[in-house]
Amino acid sequence: MKIIDRETWPRREYFEFFAKMASPYFGIVSEVECTGAYRAAKNQGHSFFASYLHKSMIAVNHTPELRTRICGENIVAFSVIHAGTTIGRDDGSFGFAYMNFSEDFATFNAALQAEIQAVKNSTGLRLNNDDLKLDLIRHSSLPWIQFTGLLHPTPLNPQDSVPKITFGKRTERNGRFYLPVSVEAHHGLADGLHVAHYLKQFEALLNPSLT
Repeated sequence: MKIIDRETWPRREYFEFFAKMASPYFGIVSEVECTGAYRAAKNQGHSFFASYLHKSMIAVNHTPELRTRICGENIVAFSVIHAGTTIGRDDGSFGFAYMNFSEDFATFNAALQAEIQAVKNSTGLRLNNDDLKLDLIRHSSLPWIQFTGLLHPTPLNPQDSVPKITFGKRTERNGRFYLPVSVEAHHGLADGLHVAHYLKQFEALLNPSLT
């Protein structure tokens, strides 16, 4: 973790402007092509959800603005961001899961599968100290619907600076597959341009050899 020097920080004026607002957050809903990752997951017999969640985390960690947080009176840049996500249960409820990030898919997926089982063997939200951490991204998945807009609950606390990423139902058009993606972030720390960078990297990771 590195404390950012506000005196030389290019975003200082932007942060001071948006941080005064009761709701300094912005959200973008888009879609990415996921044909390559979906086909690979089916061919290799692993979870498509695990595949795209891992690739999202790689893209997040390659987007500096999505690794920046408000920590008390400081603005900090984390070197690594980890994964938080909701996991559904058979009874329709859900719980929170947390995994350390690894560039290696097998390592990340092993941690994810262990957390999935832990959620399924528990009840309620499964809150713990992990939900208070700043060095994570909050993911959710709505595999039942293809959304074109989304609004998260928020405490309207300008100190809340952990971005939220939500995925929707995969759809097929002309033999290609697409995934809705919603990104919400603190506007004092990131702009639409940075979300666009994340989405571009995410889509490229989902389709490494697609022609």
